Amino acid sequence: MKSIFSRARKILIGVVHLHPLPGSPRWHGRLDEVIKLGVADALAYERGGAHAVIVENFGDVPFTKTHVGPETIAAMAAAGCAVRDAVKRPIGFNVLRNDARAALALCAACGGTFIRVNVHCGAMLTDQGLIEGDACHTVRYREQICPGAEILADVHVKHAVPLGDWSIEDAAHDTVERGLADALIVSGVGTGQAADMKDVERVRRACPKTKLLLGSGVTVENAHDYLRLADGIIVGTSLKQDGKLANPVDPKRVAALVRAMPK
Repeated sequence: MKSIFSRARKILIGVVHLHPLPGSPRWHGRLDEVIKLGVADALAYERGGAHAVIVENFGDVPFTKTHVGPETIAAMAAAGCAVRDAVKRPIGFNVLRNDARAALALCAACGGTFIRVNVHCGAMLTDQGLIEGDACHTVRYREQICPGAEILADVHVKHAVPLGDWSIEDAAHDTVERGLADALIVSGVGTGQAADMKDVERVRRACPKTKLLLGSGVTVENAHDYLRLADGIIVGTSLKQDGKLANPVDPKRVAALVRAMPK
């Protein structure tokens, strides 16, 4: 299985924010419509030139802090297979808030090649409570069902604060060296908010040889600055119509961002 980072010198991963799924408070009973909208967003990313897409259960607030229900995995599998059939780009999964094994199972079932894990190592205080990383079981489970899938792991993930005095450098180093993550993600404090450039610089210095992604807040205006240090970006909000999270993905915005990226 080829690394997603082999597709370009700098990569853009577009986020497919699935609408509420079965079992979530805002579920409206039309999975076919959820899948249709998800596929449309994935196709818009592909038309705009994104290098990969990642599917996540963004509409399922409030999120569980550990394992999601079987109904969520079933619905995400249906959506993931539909996206897989529609686009010719690598696909990945992020099962919110932190169900890495479900994401790996989706890779195995839907032909995915990577996952995002919000808390892979250490512990973070979040709106779901205390979330602890489980790199031990995540990495071992990967070897059982989808050995080639890459683990993209957040460092001091958004919508959370680290438990204790754990520097971002130490978190990054442990996530790679002890958690065996394939790439690191640095984000801002919340969805759509830009990362602190100093944090990006600190992680880059701590792990100079590790692939590094920006996980939120990247726009046409700031992409070039961030990509001096990072190997890629994960973007959703700024690529929606009018830059609004609730809107569909705009392929023209995707194309503009791709053009703004260093070649």
